[in-house]
Amino acid sequence: MVEPTVSAGYVNSLLKVVAARGADQGALLARAGIDAEALAKPDTRVPFARFKTLMRAAKEMLGDPALALHFGESSPFDEMSIVGLVCMAAETMGHAFEQMNRYARLVVEVEGHESGDRFAIVPAGGGLCWLEDRRKNPNDFPELTESTWARFVAPYEKFFPGRPHYVKAVHMPHAQPAYRAEYDRIFKMPVIFESERNALLITEGWLAEPTRSGNPYVFGIFSERAAALLKSLEDSKTLTGRIERLLIPILHTGDLGMDAVAKRMGLSRATLYRKLREEGTRYEDLLDDLRHRMALHYLDGRKVSVNQAAYLVGFSDPSVFSRAFKRWTGKSPAQRNAG
Repeated sequence: MVEPTVSAGYVNSLLKVVAARGADQGALLARAGIDAEALAKPDTRVPFARFKTLMRAAKEMLGDPALALHFGESSPFDEMSIVGLVCMAAETMGHAFEQMNRYARLVVEVEGHESGDRFAIVPAGGGLCWLEDRRKNPNDFPELTESTWARFVAPYEKFFPGRPHYVKAVHMPHAQPAYRAEYDRIFKMPVIFESERNALLITEGWLAEPTRSGNPYVFGIFSERAAALLKSLEDSKTLTGRIERLLIPILHTGDLGMDAVAKRMGLSRATLYRKLREEGTRYEDLLDDLRHRMALHYLDGRKVSVNQAAYLVGFSDPSVFSRAFKRWTGKSPAQRNAG
């Protein structure tokens, strides 16, 4: 798969926790190779490998081997991602679970679940079921297991005072760590280590429980935004998406030949041609469509003049741009800009 990523909002949530404990954020970001400017927008993507480095550097800097548990315990889901806001606005816990599964990749991408569900509900008998995390090789980064289950369990009593806790036991696939006491403090229930499951044992009726603040109107707004972000993330994983990201900063140069793009991507022209055909497109069509969309972006709202738009999408001759624009839209760029 293309390199997994996490959202900048997720990274910022960890930084907030470690900063409150006195860690030097700049030094941590430098060790992880993360540019602070890349974290300005919460939906920007950061390589998962760099997040792992950040987490482990923070554990070392703070002398806190249980940092991942503390991160999960003290970082509410709705404050790190729009996915949490979607879940909070759902009507029932089961509905919230479905949304979390649908949009989980917007928070953290994991190997093996590029398109399928990461979490699953499996009957366990006796009025109980398993809430399983099915990501591959969880022991490669047990910190994600710790923070995930701590975030599921720890805030429940705060958000739902008076309700019996839906989780009855926590099953961890990794070995028991030296800081077992922190598990007991945070989970307050049986924790089984070296389990065959990476899962919570939960009450079957939990899925039908109402959420704290279900709101169909708010849910619609947030879920629409989350769906757009998910489509953007999925598009970025295709070869087409990668080429578009490469082309946008250099469109204005006009140096957009297929050979040059293939070289930048470390591919031969023939390989690039074949891979694009597998995605159902040709390089010439991809470039033409990108120029079309970027021209509309520049001209809508009169952001720039027609001549400036022509330059920005790689046309040295405005008359050639005008002919292309009329082919795309049926109108001249001047008519579009005036409207």
